Amino acid sequence: MPADLLTHVLRQADRTLVLSHRLAEWLTHAPELEEDMALANISLDLLGQARHLYTYAGKLEGRGHDEDYFAYFRDAADFRNPLIVEQPNGDFAVTMARQVLHDHAALLYWESMRSSTDETLAALAARAVNETRFHLRHSTGWLIRLGDGTDESHRRAQAGLDTMWPFAEELLGADDEDDLRIAGLIGSRFDGAWRAAVGATVAEATLTMPPEPPTRSGGLCGEHSEHLAPMLKVMQGLARAHPGATW
Repeated sequence: MPADLLTHVLRQADRTLVLSHRLAEWLTHAPELEEDMALANISLDLLGQARHLYTYAGKLEGRGHDEDYFAYFRDAADFRNPLIVEQPNGDFAVTMARQVLHDHAALLYWESMRSSTDETLAALAARAVNETRFHLRHSTGWLIRLGDGTDESHRRAQAGLDTMWPFAEELLGADDEDDLRIAGLIGSRFDGAWRAAVGATVAEATLTMPPEPPTRSGGLCGEHSEHLAPMLKVMQGLARAHPGATW
């Protein structure tokens, strides 16, 4: 079944929201104070992107749902985020490996969306590109620092890359969105550019690309790992305990 624009927008909104929450879990646990602040800022950038996307999703859906509904009152099976963003943080090297894979894809995605025929998405992309460039500088800097550091940091960086690699394929887009691409609503796939960019970062970090292609998928269609529901229980707990509350 071909995806419509609402499904695409929800996929991007869910991606940014879930990753925002995962990064927020590092607060007070990062390896240094400056990193607490950096991850908090990246988390807030992603949350801001999610809010704009959810607001637009509400308009496309036309059922009166706002950003809070999409974030707090849907169950795990209703989410359409790629599996990689819901995976546990692991140690810091695992998180940075995930971020490198994600940020390279996110930058290519937002760059392509600047020419979308949808004015709302094109305007959001113009802003998100600048944010994502910072995110990518941050994650690649850390992966290179870890990979080209001590034997222990190199080992952990390689383990992080190997852990997150099987989930990376969904970052490149869904197979059911060709009609949106033909209409100019979303950009072309960027598989080759992503693999080249990731490969260059991995090489600079003196790491080794995993030998097998990514194999884990399903999140874009609502088939999630066991990790999403517990995360949502924490994230949605307050809103569900006090529905309709304002403060």
